[in-house]
Amino acid sequence: MLTCTNGMPSDQQVLQFQMKAKINSSKDESIQRRSANYKPNIWKYDYIESLTSEYTADTYKHAEKLKEEVRFTFVETVEPLAKLELVDSIGKLGLATLFEEEIKDALDMIMCLKDNNLTIEEDLYATALRFRLLRQYGYNVSQDIFIRFVDETGNFMQSTTTNVKAMLELFEASYLALEGEKIMDKARMFSTENIKTVISNSDVSLAKQLSTALELPLHWRLEWYNVTRNIHEYGKVGNINSNLLKVAKLHFNMVQATHQKDLKEIIRWWRNLGMARNLSFSRDRIIESYLFAVGVNFEPQYKHFRNWLAKVCKFIITIDDVYDVYGSLQELELFTKAVDRWDSEEIQQLPECMKICFQALYDTTNEIAFEIQRVKGGKSVLPHLRKAVTIVS
Repeated sequence: MLTCTNGMPSDQQVLQFQMKAKINSSKDESIQRRSANYKPNIWKYDYIESLTSEYTADTYKHAEKLKEEVRFTFVETVEPLAKLELVDSIGKLGLATLFEEEIKDALDMIMCLKDNNLTIEEDLYATALRFRLLRQYGYNVSQDIFIRFVDETGNFMQSTTTNVKAMLELFEASYLALEGEKIMDKARMFSTENIKTVISNSDVSLAKQLSTALELPLHWRLEWYNVTRNIHEYGKVGNINSNLLKVAKLHFNMVQATHQKDLKEIIRWWRNLGMARNLSFSRDRIIESYLFAVGVNFEPQYKHFRNWLAKVCKFIITIDDVYDVYGSLQELELFTKAVDRWDSEEIQQLPECMKICFQALYDTTNEIAFEIQRVKGGKSVLPHLRKAVTIVS
């Protein structure tokens, strides 16, 4: 800092400052900056910000009427297997949060039925579907319900392989197994082998369904990014409740409109931040960060969560590039020290782009902490966010 008694720096201080600046500049020029040759951003921000949606309040009113008709379907559906298939369809169409009470009542009923009163216990497809849905929704169901399909050697009976639908459902159910459940481990191997055997002899539609399952089981997939495919598949089947399909299409479009609106806000935040311009070596992946947040939780009411998570993901990407691509060892030690101490004074010797990165990280973390406290109430979460940032850095 340049100081003197009359408020003006002395010639000696000016000279020292200029020499220090020159040294810092020459140091920066001598550092060999790396390049990861990242592909440029493929998204057109101006186009995304221009998107509009026709799904308005009137659409919501129409959807509410259809939802009431779907709720009545739960009352009309009496057979246990039909109830399970209804719950399964609602989940695959991304509507589970709209019918939480109805799903709970249906599964409570299924859970309470005794084996001798539950005819679906004799059917492998129905048993596997029951097991998967109960586990998926948090019910305590034992792997022992599959014992009747196992021979004296502990292996699944070959007589069950004739039903491809059952094999597929057994395969999906096996991915909800708990550690040490040997029956479910065998169910996975058994179903996988049999599905691979029948793929070549199946029609195009079924073969594609089986191949998709083997590629990535249902339990491992992101729910929202399966919805459009499921809507299309159910539409081709023709025997699904028409009101349920209409609700699914309306709900998808309304949620998509919400996502588009939220994404515009994220893009404006990112552009105003100026990091894409000042950290050209880093990946510009704000859209991908938001899509990741949508995959974690897509429902409209979780807007704040998606907003926060998208920002966190983007900073993880940027900081990763600062460490792996741009910074020297000495610079990264100073940057890490600044993050640990949460003090911008520690970054004064760093290149301008790293100063901008730290300041943006500092400001955004404080902003998120304030928003969480405003939305959720309670004590400030800033200490926890700072600890998380330190771990990431």
